[in-house]
Amino acid sequence: MKVPLSWLKDYVDIDIPVEDLAERLTLAGLEVEAIHYIGVAPSHKGPSGLHSSGDRPSKTGGLVWDRDKIVVGQIISVDPHPNADRLTLATVDYGADQPLTVVTGAPNVKMYEGNMPDHPLKIAFATVGAQLIDGHYDDGRLLKLKATKIRGIRSEGMVCSEKELGLSDEHEGILYLPDDAPVGMPLADYLGDVVLEFDIKGPFAHLYSVISIAREVAALTGKPYRRDVLTILEREPVQIVPQAPFLDLEIADPDLCPRYSAALIRGVKVGPSPFWMQQRLLRAGMRPINNIVDITNYVMLELGQPLHAFDYAWLRPRPGGDKPAIIVRRARPGERITTLDGIERDLDPEMLLITDGGGPVAVAGVMGGLESEVTEDTTDVLLESANFDFINNRRTAQMLKISSEAATRFGRRVDPELTVKALARAGQLMAELAGGTVEPIYGDLYPGRVELRTITLDPAYVRWILGIEIPRDEMVRILEALEFQVKASGKADGELQVTVPSYRLDVNIPADLVEEIGRVWGYDRMPATLIADELPPQRSNPALEGEERVRDVLVGCGLQEVITYSLGNLDAFARLDPAGERPDPDQYIRIANPLSSEREFMRRTLLSNLLETLRDNLRYAERVAIFEIGRVYLPREDQVLPDEPRRLAMAMTGPRTDRSWLGEDSSELDFYDLKGVVETLLARLNLLENSTFAPAEHPTFKPGRTAVLTVNEVEIGVMGEAHPLVCEAFDLEERRVCLLEFDLEALLAQLPPARFMQPISRFPAVIQDLAVIVDEDTPARRVEEVIKAAGGSLLRDVLLFDLYRGEQIPPGKKSLAFSLTYQADDRTLTDQEVAKVQARIVRRLEQELKAYPRA
Repeated sequence: MKVPLSWLKDYVDIDIPVEDLAERLTLAGLEVEAIHYIGVAPSHKGPSGLHSSGDRPSKTGGLVWDRDKIVVGQIISVDPHPNADRLTLATVDYGADQPLTVVTGAPNVKMYEGNMPDHPLKIAFATVGAQLIDGHYDDGRLLKLKATKIRGIRSEGMVCSEKELGLSDEHEGILYLPDDAPVGMPLADYLGDVVLEFDIKGPFAHLYSVISIAREVAALTGKPYRRDVLTILEREPVQIVPQAPFLDLEIADPDLCPRYSAALIRGVKVGPSPFWMQQRLLRAGMRPINNIVDITNYVMLELGQPLHAFDYAWLRPRPGGDKPAIIVRRARPGERITTLDGIERDLDPEMLLITDGGGPVAVAGVMGGLESEVTEDTTDVLLESANFDFINNRRTAQMLKISSEAATRFGRRVDPELTVKALARAGQLMAELAGGTVEPIYGDLYPGRVELRTITLDPAYVRWILGIEIPRDEMVRILEALEFQVKASGKADGELQVTVPSYRLDVNIPADLVEEIGRVWGYDRMPATLIADELPPQRSNPALEGEERVRDVLVGCGLQEVITYSLGNLDAFARLDPAGERPDPDQYIRIANPLSSEREFMRRTLLSNLLETLRDNLRYAERVAIFEIGRVYLPREDQVLPDEPRRLAMAMTGPRTDRSWLGEDSSELDFYDLKGVVETLLARLNLLENSTFAPAEHPTFKPGRTAVLTVNEVEIGVMGEAHPLVCEAFDLEERRVCLLEFDLEALLAQLPPARFMQPISRFPAVIQDLAVIVDEDTPARRVEEVIKAAGGSLLRDVLLFDLYRGEQIPPGKKSLAFSLTYQADDRTLTDQEVAKVQARIVRRLEQELKAYPRA
């Protein structure tokens, strides 16, 4: 939201630099995201520094108008150029002793040659030495104005366009100012401005208006708050009735429309809005259209209440009725509406509509309909000022993909008490600027009226929460400045009875009032203190720490973490079974109100969503290696809540290596690449020595390429290559996909309580090879265990480097070759010592495995 400082000053005096004001507003919770300077220079380089420069609002500004050289001027005569048909001589009074004659090619000046209008032609005038934007280029380059001869006529100034002043890209003609612009006044004083751009977070529609920002500024600075625009009805009362004589009004769905108010303005003349209003709208980020529409937008920006103007002549009565009708109701099946942007839109039954006797005329709180829009032929305007349910409004705007200023405010909860106040303000402006006559009666239905809340606030509670001493009188001042009504008891430190204003829909408990007092008092004024109590003991969180260790290792292995939906559908789960059998719904947790059929059941496995993510990412990459750590949801018998264990899942596919000029390895990732990642993970967790991989069968995985991981004789999970039919079901045909899903709780439960480190020996190691022949069904891991047990402390490492089956090996046997590393901490081992240990290893292999050395 953008707020021009000149507009803000209508309601509160500001006597501090705008940068300091932005600082105070930001610290009070109204984040000023940027400061835009129009024709003026920053007050100073920046705030004195309550936070780092990276948190300060950005400053944007174009041209700074020289106060002595760019001023308000008046064209007093327009004459043809003697040597050029397309050029004109304009004589300008700019407050000096003598006027200047300048050469211009602006068509909206040439039109006055020999035909000066009755009203004064006030313009922005630049003299020699002024710096302007060069209107002949689009890159914003600057030029310094010099005296020059143009086709034989000396020109020592320039009548300026909006582009040359940096106001817009308009360069077809010069900028005309209002008739009352003082000649000779520096343009920076007349037209210069500073715009504060706010980033308001949260459901706070009460901050989406100029008047509300002024209220905050008044509370922060202690300046008087001028709220006359909110009290028009108190000065010029009108009759407010449920049914006005000019309108048949009905709210058919009061749960979505707590209040609907309407006024009729007759005899308006549609035309351009005045210069000052157009400038304010432009600086607030809105495009001027005509005086009627501009007034509705102006009042919305000023007060925060969206309005909509209907052409009264186009509103239809009910069948048999004698006056136009407005019915606020939900859409009916099959209804459509063409909105103001010319798009025909399909409506669903939960969308709220404004309808007349013939059908929809607007989508409530989002956008009006094309048929009843105000045009240049409009003479009577029905003005709508309503309040709508914020959740339904947000839903409607999102479903229709319409982003409007009205929807932005309604989606953040607008104060229902604003409707008639905004009607009065808009009616006042339409009478002044469009020549209309406001009917002295409003139609107003208010089924959602809510009584004001009163909260008891103990000043001691404020001090206890904030930890600082704020005088009770200052608490009262702050709350009253924010328009809370405060009734204080007679006691010096007694409780306060605080009535919450209607616009503060977010204030419900005493802590909310403490927050208001604290932010206006100033968080920057609160002293830095140390905690008086002893710090609580710091305890570790093994579950979280173990999960983070797993993440770190997998990222180090080149995998990327993904987060997928916890919801899915039975069809997706069924694709994990090559037979395609639909799972039993009773085995899943079903959502009572799913957003869509695609997200109806809580998942029991991570694999289906992980495969979908793998497939989607293969559109952009040849090689994808991802993992997810997430919960699955398993129903528990006779329990309301499910079991939610953590799972670890991985998916990998694509070429083993990236493309390179050194040559391309065409081989794909397979089971052994996945096993290598798992072994690295186990090694980093200090679990590898106690882990085994055993062949297994699982419907999701390819037979012969599936294994079960066991750690300390506890089954952790299954891994392998996905079954080809599963790949096909997930649109991964002709892909070798490696998958695993582990029980993360079971894996982390095996982590040793401590990891013992050993010193590195400074003596050389002795490496010897040992090849043994064992039975075919003897696992290599078992052979390795026997070798380590027999080798004792001098055997530091065992590495399997060869598996051989061939003619020299008897049937039913295989040859395993190991590299053995011997080392001592206190000496260099002799050949005799190494031979003794290796002989012991051979004997133990013969005794336990009937293995013997290969010749």
